[in-house]
Amino acid sequence: MLRSLFGRGKNGSEEKEAPNEAPKQSAFQRLKNALSKTRQAFTQQVGAILQVGRAIDEKVYEELEEALICADAGVETTLYLMDRLRKTAKETPLREASQLLPALKAEIAEILGAAEHVNPSGGSPYVILAVGVNGVGKTTTIGKLAARYTSQGMSATLAAGDTFRAAAAEQLEIWSGRAGAAFIRQQEGADPASVVYDAIHSARARKSDVLIIDTAGRQHTRVNLMQELEKIARVAGRELDGAPHETLLVLDATTGQNAIQQGKRFLEAVPVTGAALTKLDGSAKGGVAVAVKREVGIPIKLIGVGEGIDDLRDFEPSEFVDALFEQEA
Repeated sequence: MLRSLFGRGKNGSEEKEAPNEAPKQSAFQRLKNALSKTRQAFTQQVGAILQVGRAIDEKVYEELEEALICADAGVETTLYLMDRLRKTAKETPLREASQLLPALKAEIAEILGAAEHVNPSGGSPYVILAVGVNGVGKTTTIGKLAARYTSQGMSATLAAGDTFRAAAAEQLEIWSGRAGAAFIRQQEGADPASVVYDAIHSARARKSDVLIIDTAGRQHTRVNLMQELEKIARVAGRELDGAPHETLLVLDATTGQNAIQQGKRFLEAVPVTGAALTKLDGSAKGGVAVAVKREVGIPIKLIGVGEGIDDLRDFEPSEFVDALFEQEA
């Protein structure tokens, strides 16, 4: 059923399905495939730096620092990791460069922390506010998330809070149809907070389990957008206790450090509770996931590892680290 719902790709074109006889890859293998560009750009380089038999010296640290920055782990995060590695090497002590690899993996795993998921529970409905700039894959993420919930037997409502772009509402309406979710919109140019008001009351009347609200994605440097988001959050909280229960910031992994700046700016406007990192499969900058957690303080809750419906996945930090450092056979 879900395959038929999601048979169209970008611009409405038909997506070709894999032959029925093709073996289905495990979730870990799909994650490995999604991180292949990052592994080629970072992990293989790290492997060359941390060779067996090479002594630990300042040159090793300099090369490792450069590799981390190139993977968009961020300057602040990279410097933190290098300080931790130097301390570990001194206190253990470590003599060989290859001994730094498990230490590096452990430090990255510690930064990412324990898994945190988007978990609708109560709320009547459970309200998810999706924020992020244009082009990051926000609407697609909303649609796939709604499809996940309806496939689990929940009822969902989608609200077109981006009233400035007619195409945004139209795209969201298409996704609502595919996911089997109710859809709420107003005319173009309407007050987004008014859409949220209507959506909450409609979702309650329908007894929807989940309400996912799309928002405008003009550039994050625009003050009026941030004020608009603040107003949306206030209205949601006024109309339904605790709403929004989840504020999900959608970030594009391919933008690297720009995603960090977006995260910080949005966090100033609304209490972001988690991030969805999209297009991870098209990026060699997978290190940005570490920087988002370390420098912005937002846990990664969802990752996009492909275009299929199953490719919007819960983020599992331990799996991410294992897949990132997995050596090719």
